[in-house]
Amino acid sequence: MKTTHTPQTAQATKLQTQKRRTLVALASLLFIGTGIFLSQQAHAQNYPTRPVKIVVPFATGGPADNYARFIAQRLQESMGQTFVVDNKPGAGSVIGTDVAAKAAPDGYTLLLMSNTHTVNETLIPNKPFALMKDFVGVAPINYSDLVLVVNPTKGMNSLADVIRVAKAQPGKLNYASSGPGTPYHMAGELFKSMAKIDMVHVPYKGSSGARTDVLGGQVDMMFDAVTTMTEQVKAGKVKAVGTSGKTRSDVLPEVPTLNESGVTGYEATIWLGLMAPKGTPKAIVDKLNEAVSKIASQPDVKQQWAKQGAAPIVLNPTQFEKYLQDDIAKWAGVIKSANIKLD
Repeated sequence: MKTTHTPQTAQATKLQTQKRRTLVALASLLFIGTGIFLSQQAHAQNYPTRPVKIVVPFATGGPADNYARFIAQRLQESMGQTFVVDNKPGAGSVIGTDVAAKAAPDGYTLLLMSNTHTVNETLIPNKPFALMKDFVGVAPINYSDLVLVVNPTKGMNSLADVIRVAKAQPGKLNYASSGPGTPYHMAGELFKSMAKIDMVHVPYKGSSGARTDVLGGQVDMMFDAVTTMTEQVKAGKVKAVGTSGKTRSDVLPEVPTLNESGVTGYEATIWLGLMAPKGTPKAIVDKLNEAVSKIASQPDVKQQWAKQGAAPIVLNPTQFEKYLQDDIAKWAGVIKSANIKLD
């Protein structure tokens, strides 16, 4: 007997065939995805199996370099593999950051970054990379206040003196920074804007050069991290006229904040973190985040950093990504409202 197929039966058969094919395709994708996930997990369990490079886009001797070396040493101890610091300063961190952006996303190249990077998203729009597009947040490290220091031969012993001279002779005073977009630069520009004064920005390739010339009197003043300048203040080599936090610094308690001294609402800090090229396996990012968070949470580390004027920041990768986005938005508002531009 010959079987006949009605149009409805043929259509039902076709739909069943398509459904089977779809299910097979989904099962295959699930199988492949599971395989990739398991492979990444296995890779992360063994990671790192060779030296890891931490690109520091700042010069040696500054807080970014110092803490990069500290974290590298502690990661080496906890993860059983060498972590190498590779300084590539220049162009306000752009040169070194671009090197890291172009590295393979395999967990063996990391970027030591700071709020210079979140500032530069607005201040330097035509960079060869975009921070949140080309990198993924790994972990924050710490933050510290800044201190405004003046060479003692300049005859300015307080913030009021600095503002008085700057207003009396616009453009006469100058301040050093470690380069465009760095926390030292932005702290100076924010001070200029809020105090309504005019000073000349003198950018350097790194904070060490800026610091040396302020100590030598070639430049009048600079904002510097309390972690690196406190020793010089206590030795009398520079005069501290104000700190940048909401409250006085524990390591320089005798120095008033800029907010106390009349620049109402002033606040600026320097913070550091680690990022990795976009595409770095999540399992490796998570493993690194856990390792850095453990280091920053250790009592001896917290105590050591506190003596230097720094405090740890502990966030998971998702929280750190939001922290980065919020800081980008914050500095975009400051830059636009204060009309801050590169020199």
